[in-house]
Amino acid sequence: MARLHPQLEKDCLLIGHFPLCHLLLMRDANYPWLILVPDREDINEIFQLSKSDQQQLMQESSILASVLVEQFQADKINIAALGNVVPQLHIHHIVRYKDDAAWPAPVWGAVATREYTEKGLVQIIKKLKQGLAGQCSFKI
Repeated sequence: MARLHPQLEKDCLLIGHFPLCHLLLMRDANYPWLILVPDREDINEIFQLSKSDQQQLMQESSILASVLVEQFQADKINIAALGNVVPQLHIHHIVRYKDDAAWPAPVWGAVATREYTEKGLVQIIKKLKQGLAGQCSFKI
């Protein structure tokens, strides 16, 4: 298993695994915010993955985005691979609503991070497990 960047370990909770990617939940209850991290060493960019891993990443990203729209009734899914702070390849999948705190701007720095309550964490994990059944194995 590829080691997660320390910033991802600090900011996220590892909740599951797709065939290629770790599935992380950002510790910010302002938005349902998931991150895919390919389980490959020393990868910073999508083009550095093998062709088959690139295809697998796109498939996993599409599955996750579809489930997020369905389970959370998203108005929009923001998908981004920035890497300016964390060089390890990771793909953000953020559920956006037209009435969320940052709309229509990016979420980064818009409002203070809000920790999940135990109940909130259980609810989001339950929705993800329902939507991703058979696609992702969960650690939680």
